[in-house]
Amino acid sequence: MAIAQATIVKQQLEDTLPGLECELVPIKSTGDRLTTASLADVGGKGLFIKELEEALLSKRIDIAVHSMKDLPSRLDRQFRIMAVPPRENARDVLIAANVKGLEQLPRGATVGTSSPRRHFQLLHVRPDLSVVPLRGNVDTRLGRLARGELDGIILAFAGLSRLGRAGIANLAELSEKDFVPAGGQGALAIEALADAIVSSEEVERSILSLNDAAACAETTAERAFLAAVGASCTSPIGVKASSTDSALIIRAQVFSIDGGYVMDDEVSLELGAERDPSAAGIELATRMLKNGADKLIGSG
Repeated sequence: MAIAQATIVKQQLEDTLPGLECELVPIKSTGDRLTTASLADVGGKGLFIKELEEALLSKRIDIAVHSMKDLPSRLDRQFRIMAVPPRENARDVLIAANVKGLEQLPRGATVGTSSPRRHFQLLHVRPDLSVVPLRGNVDTRLGRLARGELDGIILAFAGLSRLGRAGIANLAELSEKDFVPAGGQGALAIEALADAIVSSEEVERSILSLNDAAACAETTAERAFLAAVGASCTSPIGVKASSTDSALIIRAQVFSIDGGYVMDDEVSLELGAERDPSAAGIELATRMLKNGADKLIGSG
């Protein structure tokens, strides 16, 4: 997945600046190597960025390409998000063995997911299901489904799309009403050092030109919400912003740590020259914290 995402950005940059040749530097993160342990038990989101940030600091690479949802909601001050390219479909999808759609799964069906958020969202909609842990790359997860070990799996549509697997059989998009995505899902982040231009001013401008205003506004609001609400990698939270030319709507779904209770809310912000999208995320977090969201997720 990491190579597929970096290749997308490489191609975009080379198309933007004719004559530029970008070198891909494969770096396997700790998170990529730990394919069975729960991320929450071994360090969380930082496991996917530590080695890449070390490579930035050592000048081994000029930029790092991440799944936005893998980035902590607050970056170290040594780094910056340079650009957020156009966002993919942010929805979760169900891939099932013999049916197409969550409502068609038989009672007691076994569904795999690595995400506490998806786990609780599934049980909120279908409390009869058996939800089991599922880690590994996309092929590993699809393999367990093909071998009959599971009746269904939940994945992000964006990842399948970037791997050319969006046309897979029995794939059904899940409603954002019931399955609010993870903050940043479907978006890529181009990260660089905060105190230096990348390579040259021309290359710097080319990277900055990849930024998509809507994707940047949405993910800025989502990350602001996660930071303000005190979310960790284990927090069962979904948050998704949707932007137009004049407004941004952000919605969040916060589950208690046992999944027994869910809080759902949204705010709308009119966008203008002086309105920072993060204000919408902060406003929503403030409102939900006032209603007890910190107690739900154990951050208070």
